[in-house]
Amino acid sequence: MFSEKKNNSNFTGERNIIGINTSLIGDIKSDGDFRIDGKIEGTITTKGRVVIGKEGTVIGTIECTNADIEGIFSGKLIVDQLLSLKEDATINGDVILGKLSVEPGANFNATCSMKGAVKKMNDEESRTQKTA
Repeated sequence: MFSEKKNNSNFTGERNIIGINTSLIGDIKSDGDFRIDGKIEGTITTKGRVVIGKEGTVIGTIECTNADIEGIFSGKLIVDQLLSLKEDATINGDVILGKLSVEPGANFNATCSMKGAVKKMNDEESRTQKTA
């Protein structure tokens, strides 16, 4: 009963926090979520959610499933599903995403590509070509 080993290799419930007085330069890779209230210069790659708090700053690249941004981001942002920008957010750079939610007051100065829109258009074009 007590000697059974549990397989936690697929555990993605971990949370990584970069505190308000913390600066980090380098690349980070994780399966868990990130909350950034400090400053990061580099690349963040995760299968989870990235939250940049009001005092947080990221300069570099982020690749994630979902992102909530209230602070400052500058660089390349790749979000597979939903990017949510709060009213104090500032985004500069290139953004590739699935869906976008922007609160009034957010600064969004970026080139933006939506993954889902391109896929749907390609599917519709192939259907019309097959039936024509």
